[in-house]
Amino acid sequence: MKLPFQMDLDGKVAVVTGAGGVLCGMFAQALAACGAKVALLDLNLDAANAVASDIIEQGGVAKAYRCNVLDRANVEACHEEVSSDLGMCDILINGAGGNNPRASTEKEYYEAGDLDAGIKTFFDLDQGGVEFVFNLNFIGTLLPTQIFSKDMLGKSGCNILNISSMNAYTPLTKIPAYSGAKAAISNFTQWLAVHFSKAGIRVNAIAPGFFSTKQNKALLWNEDGTPTARTGKILAATPMGRFGEAEELIGGLLFLLNNEAASFITGIVLPIDGGFSAYSGV
Repeated sequence: MKLPFQMDLDGKVAVVTGAGGVLCGMFAQALAACGAKVALLDLNLDAANAVASDIIEQGGVAKAYRCNVLDRANVEACHEEVSSDLGMCDILINGAGGNNPRASTEKEYYEAGDLDAGIKTFFDLDQGGVEFVFNLNFIGTLLPTQIFSKDMLGKSGCNILNISSMNAYTPLTKIPAYSGAKAAISNFTQWLAVHFSKAGIRVNAIAPGFFSTKQNKALLWNEDGTPTARTGKILAATPMGRFGEAEELIGGLLFLLNNEAASFITGIVLPIDGGFSAYSGV
């Protein structure tokens, strides 16, 4: 993997949740390329194993673990395995998260007659779906942090990096639960930064703008490969006029984890969004 700049993570153990996904898998690869031993945690063990295999083929050290970040006992068991296999955690990337169709509306705006139109409105949002989204994003960050950050106590140069979203700044239409859950991640990042400030643990987050991934493919692209109307609106509101490339997140990630370049930075959420957050639409 080509990195935007080099940093030395030799001897460090990095734990990445959601590591079977496109973005978090790439984060794991970047950390391994810097010399870290990487534990890849994901509910989909096959996906995590595929990323681990790529890292090992490139000469890195990695191991995949099946982990349900909503199950404390499972996360604790993974912690024991990681500690035994690779050592104590120095870097935690809380990447597990996502949305669910049961927590999304079909239309952007409520209009008269929608209640009788046979579509899913705000009033039809499924409580279980909303709870799942909040749990996956917030509890799925809380539990790994509670369990793995204990390894960082009494050491120097340890980091926690959470994955927020531009939804946390301004909620997108149709996805109220996901937007609210990511806002909670940004707030939690600040809370953790203060809480661990005397323990020498820095806590930051990145907030990706719009990236085309497997998770949002159906929202952004029609079956024939043409852009959806939502894609048109996104690109019109992004001054750089394009989706981000996954690799463009690596620079921000490595910068925030760099204990020399970012030693006095904690509690921030870094937008990586092509100018989306700066544009008023006019």
